[in-house]
Amino acid sequence: MTIKELMSKIREFFNENVAPPFKITSIEEREGDESGWTATVEVIEEKEYMKRYAKDEMLGTYSVVLDKDGEVTSFKREGIRYRSKVDGS
Repeated sequence: MTIKELMSKIREFFNENVAPPFKITSIEEREGDESGWTATVEVIEEKEYMKRYAKDEMLGTYSVVLDKDGEVTSFKREGIRYRSKVDGS
């Protein structure tokens, strides 16, 4: 499966179940018994949450696991940050 196909599957999953992805920042192949891929996805969090708690847009960072067929098998929000904040600062 190509990176482009994997990105399409991730976008489709997030559009249907979470929110439209802002950016897919990484896709890495997993080998061995648990072959497939892991990806990191940034999503702009819900506007109501942003209006209530933040002046800047909030980005949620999600870890995504895809099986060998490219299907999303799990996802987890790893963190949330202001969109204007650079990682590590």
